[in-house]
Amino acid sequence: MPTGPAKLQSLIHMLSRAVLGKEDIIQQMVTGLVAGGHILFEDVPGVGKTTLVKGLARSLGCVFRRVQCTPDLLPTDITGMPMYNTKSGQWSFQKGPIFTQVLLVDEINRTSPKTQSALLEAMEERQVTVDGATYTLEDPFFVLATQNPLEHEGTYPLPESQMDRFTMKLSLGYPAKIEEIRLLTRGIHKKTWEYVDQVMESGDFLGIKQEIEHVHVADNLLNYAAELSLATRSHQKIELGISPRGTIHLVKCAMANAYIANRDYVLPDDLQQVFFPVFGHRLVMDRSSFFEEISAENVLQEILAEVKVPGNTGGR
Repeated sequence: MPTGPAKLQSLIHMLSRAVLGKEDIIQQMVTGLVAGGHILFEDVPGVGKTTLVKGLARSLGCVFRRVQCTPDLLPTDITGMPMYNTKSGQWSFQKGPIFTQVLLVDEINRTSPKTQSALLEAMEERQVTVDGATYTLEDPFFVLATQNPLEHEGTYPLPESQMDRFTMKLSLGYPAKIEEIRLLTRGIHKKTWEYVDQVMESGDFLGIKQEIEHVHVADNLLNYAAELSLATRSHQKIELGISPRGTIHLVKCAMANAYIANRDYVLPDDLQQVFFPVFGHRLVMDRSSFFEEISAENVLQEILAEVKVPGNTGGR
């Protein structure tokens, strides 16, 4: 029987059939998801975001739903609402698309903040409350959202509280020429996500998540993670630094990264490898940084270089 790390490597390899030449980004996505998180993709249209999410659901044998965000979308269009049955004379709750396992929220910033907020409780607590009644979501439950980084007309930027609930922000980017030629060869026959086969049951994925909880993190690495977060809160170019939730996500993703590498302990490299996708979207930069062309990534690179890396990490 394949081990948990081997199963995740098989998952990453299988998803690489759907989106060619992006295995490193796919591994980061799987790391974030198996750490119990949600993913935000910020990318131009047509690079394979929907294809990747469909392939993920197919490879895990999970139920997939998609919400196309528009300005007139209502919160109840996502959560569902009570409906009156004229035949029975009773009210019953009609579940919305959020009652799934893999939810793709396409162009999330095209819908209003009120509608965006319908996702907050589900992403944090895995439940939905409507008219005072609480409904538990299935496990696993992932939200993978997309937004276009260029077309901002008619969009609603995600508030900090919403951004903070996404474990990672990733970008697929354009494929290399050789990968695009392969894509053209395969894409004329069928959708590329149809090349993906199921590699595990959703229950296997849940078991792996539980195993990751036992990955050891030494005290000095916990201190290292806290120092990285504290550095963002005191940096002169950052208006709003990393929250404690962000620090927790950093450590959980580092544990998942170590597990995928078939280790039961975290190294500094694990924290550094997930540092940018976990922290980058959570920072609110000072206004002066825009005029000085200083990006969040520039500041994070500076912080990573300045914070001392611990020596003996208590590996086992």
